[in-house]
Amino acid sequence: MQKEEVLHMFPDFMRQRWEKVAEAADRLQEIRLRVGQPVTVLMDNKEKFLSKRGELTDDISYAGYSDEKELEAVIAHICHYSIYAFADEIRQGFMTIRGGHRIGLSGQVILEDREQIRNIKYIRYLNIRIAHEMKGVSDKALPYLYFQGEVQNTLIISPPGCGKTTMLRDLVRNFSTGTAYGKGKNVGLVDERSEIAGSYLGIPQNDIGIRTDVMDACPKREGMMMLIRSMAPDILAVDELGSEEDVEAMHKAVRCGCRMLATIHGFSLEEVARKSYMKTVMEERLFDRYLLLGKKNNMCIVTGIYDRERKLCSNLRESCC
Repeated sequence: MQKEEVLHMFPDFMRQRWEKVAEAADRLQEIRLRVGQPVTVLMDNKEKFLSKRGELTDDISYAGYSDEKELEAVIAHICHYSIYAFADEIRQGFMTIRGGHRIGLSGQVILEDREQIRNIKYIRYLNIRIAHEMKGVSDKALPYLYFQGEVQNTLIISPPGCGKTTMLRDLVRNFSTGTAYGKGKNVGLVDERSEIAGSYLGIPQNDIGIRTDVMDACPKREGMMMLIRSMAPDILAVDELGSEEDVEAMHKAVRCGCRMLATIHGFSLEEVARKSYMKTVMEERLFDRYLLLGKKNNMCIVTGIYDRERKLCSNLRESCC
């Protein structure tokens, strides 16, 4: 990631303050702006405060505070001074900008018919999540995810913050472009929260391979069916299975001949098997491989790869992301 990408998130008159933060762009993870609260920066998994003069500090007494005008200026700049044009993204509570970086928005919600969110006004909280593309994190796992040159139905199981989206993105890239274990396949990616491809104006900002088609900002159930009808994928990739509807769509995809690559929150195979909506998936052994992630010494690692009988294939213990 380049220094300029960080600076260009802010209007010209604010950039001098963000110079030192931008110089550490490769270590930067998150920037949080909240009206009336200290500006915080997450770097190397450590929270720091930003002073009005642009100095990073651990001492909150030196922290600079955000005000309404500052947040409004940042939002207007991100929206290219046409907030109306970005109404759909704002309504979802996040925007993806050039470089694949994601801006979370929070404020007062305006409802339509008491259920549908029509807009968010008085945006007073911003969470700027910095995208770091990490290629190669899936390479050590690849030999276990193929059988006779064909990609196996694979479920990535991971607790929060252990790199499941990063792993999914890299597997999509490898399966799409092709590896030493199998030729490249057409991959249909349902990127519900624009985190995997990081599309900006419809163009992926991350490398997701040469044969990948993206359905961006689309619910998983609808996205899977749309991709099957329109793009005839060999592999369907989705992030965060979380409902009966997701599983139903996944079953339909498999019946249509698609291989599945998916992720789910969980600390173990046993925990995932106990989730009510995953019961039939586990009983029918829909997945051929289970890729478990975890942490060791604050590093994300592959803790194990299991086959469809839930027997251990490999205990890599490799740092992944």
